[in-house]
Amino acid sequence: MNKYFQLDKLGTNIRREFVAGLTTFLAMAYILFVNPSMLSETGMDADAVFAATAIAAAIGTLVMGLVAKYPVALAPGMGLNAFFTYTVVIGFGIPWETALAGVLASGLIFIILTLSGIREKVINAIPSSLKLAVGSGIGLFIAFIGLQNANLVQADPSTLLALGDLTSPTVMLAIFGLVVSVILLAYGVKAGIFYGMIITAIAGMLFGLIQPPTGINDIVSGVPSLAPTFGQAILHFGEIFTLEMLVVILTFLFVDFFDTAGTLVAVASKAGIMKDNKLPRAGKALFSDASATVVGAVVGTSTTTAYVESTTGVSVGGRSGLTSVFTALFFLLALFFSPLLGVVTSEVTAPALIIVGVLMVSALKDIPWDEFEIAVPAFFTVLMMPLTYSIATGIAIGFIFYPITMLVKGRGKEIHPIMYGLFVIFILYFIFLN
Repeated sequence: MNKYFQLDKLGTNIRREFVAGLTTFLAMAYILFVNPSMLSETGMDADAVFAATAIAAAIGTLVMGLVAKYPVALAPGMGLNAFFTYTVVIGFGIPWETALAGVLASGLIFIILTLSGIREKVINAIPSSLKLAVGSGIGLFIAFIGLQNANLVQADPSTLLALGDLTSPTVMLAIFGLVVSVILLAYGVKAGIFYGMIITAIAGMLFGLIQPPTGINDIVSGVPSLAPTFGQAILHFGEIFTLEMLVVILTFLFVDFFDTAGTLVAVASKAGIMKDNKLPRAGKALFSDASATVVGAVVGTSTTTAYVESTTGVSVGGRSGLTSVFTALFFLLALFFSPLLGVVTSEVTAPALIIVGVLMVSALKDIPWDEFEIAVPAFFTVLMMPLTYSIATGIAIGFIFYPITMLVKGRGKEIHPIMYGLFVIFILYFIFLN
């Protein structure tokens, strides 16, 4: 084990890697409850999604640790699960089975791009400003969903939106959870989001807003059945060959591709394993991510991607793939705690969505807002995601504006040919689907 993971060379040991693996797991354990809560709105079985989430996270993280040897954990991504639920299924009216087939297709394309070496060309084709805008826009969208789930904002016939009833006990519980989570994170607690959910759930039970467990069977049980979701992506794969699904697949692929690349760089930099400003074993790391997406789609969950929360494990000493192996084991153990889904209500998960949104929106600071031709497409990308309730629409509008503003400004030579291709695809998307 020492030789395989090069623990001595990396200045770490098994105990330190174990603590790092546990720390990373706790920092991202919220996804075990948030993901089923969100995907179940499409009609998917919540228990099956819980199991699929844990299995996809465990397998993806294990492959990352054993093959790429990175201290990076994977799980169904926040943002992509929102896109899956609210844009693809609820917005477009696409059955969740077909949406899973789209996730599977994006994972297979990701593998092809990785194995063929095209990934670098694709990464370089998209301007950094749009990459940052997409991530920030998704953050704003997720935060908006959190505010809705907490009933902190509600529909209004006059102004479209208005402040919710702050005297409602459930709204007050969500506000309490948000404040607690913010305080924990402000104090530097690594798993502040997860602990915030636990404290909120306990408070809800104490005040009679959440039904508490009545016995051990309400806490621990056997592994939930995957039967309702397993294999649906394969059975419905023939339904993805439409223009609408092309846009869906491109969005899944785009967000996963750049989210993973950004996370890998962030974690590798913090761990001190970057070499000459380059990512060692990048191909293996990206392959691990793509493989996890394929596995996740088959078992029944939205796109699986690398988590920036992995930096919490690195911050306590994690340096090798052994950290990921331990994190994967904790996700497998989590399979036996599905009954706790009953106490993790929307008021409990809403603060997590809002805070994740805050963390994602911070990327806006790196966009050169003083360059108008760059600011306009970035602005519309971010703004239109929550306003149209669609991540795909936000991306499409931003990618349409980018070539226009750059050409008008005389910077056409900076536009990669792939961007022109995406421009045409998104124009067709609006013409034929809207």
